[in-house]
Amino acid sequence: MSLPFDGAISQYFREGAPEAVRKAIEKAGKDQILTKSYPYREEMKGKDYDAKMQVLQIELAKMQAGIKASGQRLVVVFEGRDAAGKGGAIKAVTANMNPRQAYVVALSKPTERESHQWYFQRYVDWLPAKGEIALFDRSWYNRAMIEHVFGFCTPEDRSRFFRQLPEFEQMITDEGIIYLKIWLEVDRAEQLKRFLDREGDLLKQWKLSKIDVDGLPKWDDYCTAIDETMKKTNFRSAPWTVILSDDKKRARLAAIQTILSAVDYAGKDKAAVGTRDDKICGGPGLRPKS
Repeated sequence: MSLPFDGAISQYFREGAPEAVRKAIEKAGKDQILTKSYPYREEMKGKDYDAKMQVLQIELAKMQAGIKASGQRLVVVFEGRDAAGKGGAIKAVTANMNPRQAYVVALSKPTERESHQWYFQRYVDWLPAKGEIALFDRSWYNRAMIEHVFGFCTPEDRSRFFRQLPEFEQMITDEGIIYLKIWLEVDRAEQLKRFLDREGDLLKQWKLSKIDVDGLPKWDDYCTAIDETMKKTNFRSAPWTVILSDDKKRARLAAIQTILSAVDYAGKDKAAVGTRDDKICGGPGLRPKS
């Protein structure tokens, strides 16, 4: 079987990865959490996850019905490390939703015309109308992190982004839109392990991109960019929720609970929504120190 990008991820694992990262992956057992600082040593058992997810899915369905009936609007921005589980979390949220009112926004590289527009312009087109839910699989925060790390924008572009962002997000909330920002954080060894899994699985290879490959040695650059972004953009009216996603199951549950907790809807069962696990879900201070 041919590997995407000529096996560049496997080559990085053998030749470029820090020794501690490589050893952690080599020694990992089935269902074992690689990150020593993670509060759990093993992934959540499937039957426990399924039982909790079933209850939360019912609440999500009630929430969507409530948003449609009341005319509320909901925006959830999913950001995070590459391979942190954004797509899986979004899929878990939308699994039983009506796609006519709940949609995923995953924009590709800007077109030539879009690259000469106001930076936020193409995102504005995707904000929800009355009764709708918009889930952003990456967002305008590309400028603060990915574009910056890879040199796709100038320092002036990024400075302008940080100047304009507070007002842009304030306008979203002033419109009455319920606005959430979720950051999924994953350890370096776990990230590389997931990339290796994708590389060797024909059904998952489509998830890999050149950015993923080229970003592997840029871990420290990403750390710096993420730290700065969190510090500058954790607004009172639009704070970050950080979820440690080394265990995808726990992360998905926490993401759904975060959304359900932020929305009032008819028939809401607070006991069913439950309390988020504060060991893996909290503010920016939960992120490991760079």
